[in-house]
Amino acid sequence: MEFKDYYATLGVPKTATEKEIKQAFRKLARKHHPDVNPNDKTAEAKFKAINEANEVLGDPEKRRKYDELGANWRQYEQAQQQGQPYPGGSPFGGGTPFGGEGGAWTINMGGPGGARTMSEEEMRDMFGGGSGGEDPFSDFFRTFFGGGGGAGGEARGRAGRAPRSQKGRDIESEAELTLEEAYHGAMRRISITLGGHARSIDVRIPAGVKDGSRVRAANEGEPGANGGAAGDLFLRVRIKAHPVFERKGDDLYVKVPLSVTTAVLGGEAHVPTITGSVRLKVPETTQPGQIFRLKGHGMPIVGKQDAKGDLYASVDVQLPRSLTKDQKQAWEQVKKIESAT
Repeated sequence: MEFKDYYATLGVPKTATEKEIKQAFRKLARKHHPDVNPNDKTAEAKFKAINEANEVLGDPEKRRKYDELGANWRQYEQAQQQGQPYPGGSPFGGGTPFGGEGGAWTINMGGPGGARTMSEEEMRDMFGGGSGGEDPFSDFFRTFFGGGGGAGGEARGRAGRAPRSQKGRDIESEAELTLEEAYHGAMRRISITLGGHARSIDVRIPAGVKDGSRVRAANEGEPGANGGAAGDLFLRVRIKAHPVFERKGDDLYVKVPLSVTTAVLGGEAHVPTITGSVRLKVPETTQPGQIFRLKGHGMPIVGKQDAKGDLYASVDVQLPRSLTKDQKQAWEQVKKIESAT
């Protein structure tokens, strides 16, 4: 068994502050997270090591005990394996600083939720080990911080535990919306079958939802085990293409047909919106493809009450397909004027 230098794992000196340790952990956790590196065994191993190091160094009391362990770790290991008292007394005060007796460890996953307690089974599930698979913790961690002296201690700990409550699995379904439904918000009734029993769930979809978003219905997934909470239902939203509008984020884009005379002389144009139309004042000599911004006429912004994106109207100058005699004379007159200038 090799000594684990948790400072080196996080790339920080032994004098690092709590803030520096937290910053280093978050940076490395994001880089090596299994969701970012699927099927990458090297990244998986690094992620496990990073979490283990943060377990020890991220807590002032646990870090103090680790520092006290220092170069004497081999003596403590031998004493523990032989069932003898630790030389000079246990640096851990007879306890297991990581809650080994309860079989749970506080693991910081680096996300916005911060730290949360993960059971050994959850860690195994996360890395695909299963109940009899690869141990997510190193031998060093097991020996000094897990409350057991290797595999034998681990087996004894498991045998004496009561069944652990486990959250039910999440399930996912899909719903297709029109752009108008996405603008106003919608309700979808989802039928699911679990354990041979069918039921319907009404899921409210918020106004402004984007294509590909997941809407969560809490506790509507598979039931939990041993008193655990039910999983969640996630509704994946797909938004149909619209014949008039193009959506980019919270903004909408639309083409506005404009006659040549209005583009040249100026005037007004009617711009379609999701809820109707608005009048746009067109200045003289408006160019084809020129874009006008109509503030607040885009999509609602989820999570921001009364806030909306913008609508961008692109001018599509319409050339006449035929001319009357008077129109042709007028254009010829314009041509003479242009030639004279």
